[in-house]
Amino acid sequence: MIEIWLYPACSKCRTAESELKAAGVDYTVRRYLDEPPTVAELEDVLARLGLEPWDIARTADASKLGVTLPAKDAEHRAEWLAAMAAEPRLIQRPILTASDGTTVVGRDPEALSRVIAAD
Repeated sequence: MIEIWLYPACSKCRTAESELKAAGVDYTVRRYLDEPPTVAELEDVLARLGLEPWDIARTADASKLGVTLPAKDAEHRAEWLAAMAAEPRLIQRPILTASDGTTVVGRDPEALSRVIAAD
């Protein structure tokens, strides 16, 4: 089973969901703007991705959202996580997690293939 953090208006999210359907895999949808991830969930996803919060942030959207982002360093990591949990539109999408824990930011065919193959 794959979980996909999805924003229905996002073309990359719609493409990812289409790929899941075409592959015939079971998946669940989490509309992460309606049900924002907690700081703990973000920590878990980042650990599986091997990335830092700023690596999966939509930094270009921050000013449009009225969010001032902190410096990209370990000292400010908790501030990044808090900002992303409070304003989930800052989180890159879609994020997919396979049942084996494989997690990707599914913005390209290669990433989608990895998570589908892992399920």
